[in-house]
Amino acid sequence: MTPHRFPRLVHHLLVNTAAAYPQAPAVVAAGGRLDYGDLLGRSRRLAAALRRAGVGAGDPVVLFLENDLTCCVAIFASLMAGAVFVVINPQTRAEKLGFVIDDCAATALVTEAHLLRTAAPAASGRRTLRAVVCAGERPAIEGPTPLMLEEALALEEAPAGPELDRLDAGVPLDLAALVYTSGTTGTPKGVMISHQAMLFTIGSLCDYLRLDASDRILSVLPLAFTYGLYQLLTATAVGATLVLERSFTYPARVLERLAATEATTLPGVPSIFARLVAMHRKEPLRFPSVRRVTNAAAALPEAHLPVLGDIFPNAALYPMYGQTECARACFLDPALVALKPGSVGKAIPGTELVILSPEGAKVAAGEVGILHVRGPHVMVGYWQRPEETARTLVPGRLPGERMLCTHDWFRVDEEGDHYFVGRSDDIIKTRGEKVSPAEVESVLCGIDGVVEAAVIGVPDEIMGEAVRAHVVLEEGATLGVKDLEAACRQRLEIFMVPRDILIETELPKTPNGKVSKRELRARVG
Repeated sequence: MTPHRFPRLVHHLLVNTAAAYPQAPAVVAAGGRLDYGDLLGRSRRLAAALRRAGVGAGDPVVLFLENDLTCCVAIFASLMAGAVFVVINPQTRAEKLGFVIDDCAATALVTEAHLLRTAAPAASGRRTLRAVVCAGERPAIEGPTPLMLEEALALEEAPAGPELDRLDAGVPLDLAALVYTSGTTGTPKGVMISHQAMLFTIGSLCDYLRLDASDRILSVLPLAFTYGLYQLLTATAVGATLVLERSFTYPARVLERLAATEATTLPGVPSIFARLVAMHRKEPLRFPSVRRVTNAAAALPEAHLPVLGDIFPNAALYPMYGQTECARACFLDPALVALKPGSVGKAIPGTELVILSPEGAKVAAGEVGILHVRGPHVMVGYWQRPEETARTLVPGRLPGERMLCTHDWFRVDEEGDHYFVGRSDDIIKTRGEKVSPAEVESVLCGIDGVVEAAVIGVPDEIMGEAVRAHVVLEEGATLGVKDLEAACRQRLEIFMVPRDILIETELPKTPNGKVSKRELRARVG
């Protein structure tokens, strides 16, 4: 097979890198490590097994796997089989997993033995499944005869040919992945991402983050979500090493791995960095090998920025914003972080951001409007959901063009740097005023002794909505509700001061590390 110098499809990245660096470490995880040559060989063998089992071009393959080596192999194997990979978080319940299998009409499921309690009932009787591949133990399911992953990987690599090897099949407009996200209704919907969009995003990320083969990326982010997935894909693109951890549940272990591997890159979300800040205040942390820290999902509290500078003294900090529907929309130049706290910067290379009023007019600098994203990285649409697609992909500047309406409120300053104001369903309308939860959260997190804060609106007969804050304190902090209220009154306009402040031991999180405001609303509902 001739290496693809200029990749047209996502898995060509692996082909190219394995040709250039066959013995370089690709992925390191609890189960061991895979060099690029090994990753390519295993992926090809599993791809051949999937093709033999009846997986065809464009067929969805559901990957119900841990954040580990097997998941990385299965992602590339699905692509090499000409299929569309669908990574599902291993914390997902059987009912939801079954829904996804039915919704996308998956032809194959790849899982592992310790997940069979969920995977087996979800897979049983699913009419579209032609293959179930399992690592570790043969599952008892009603349907196709399960294939053992170890048997598939032990097979000799299949000869190149149209019936088995799909490396050269397909066009960039074909789907590479379906990423399921819940949205406002809670019903999972599949975001369709093409090879073209994925490759563009990978190139843009590698460009502005300045990644290269010397990098070691330590990621605790789930491969089931785009932020985690792109850690694998960008590492593969440049020949870097991905160090995978399953989660940040045990921070001490993750930090030991961070030091031992001398990782150069740490992607995270505010909840992870809040825990690091709290740990640092008790016992100083320092990781001089890290030269790049990225943050997404929500803005970092301004008070955490200097602390993170102490923890990572040699690191450039990249605040970013994105959605599953476009992976990444913008980033702030690290040189501006101290000057523009709360900003998520300008559009990623090769794309454009437009802020429009609800009526569709472009807003002036400083005014609040809805962020729209133009570029090749925008999703194809939502799988089998034309109405939701039409609501989110709206007419762009060019005939036939569609741009992404994020449904998030933003403003832009005179220099062109963007500021997240709030999600469309998060903005609190109280006393005739609009309150940005992010602004109130930033003030709360700036109070000494506060680790995390989440602000929501709750129904109120007089005010329409009342502002409610859920706050997590540092261990040993003596702050009370009255102290927090007094600090808010000093720093916020009166209508923004929370009516209620609840002190919590922890905030509920989604699988990708975001605070689950849906769950907080349910608590008070």
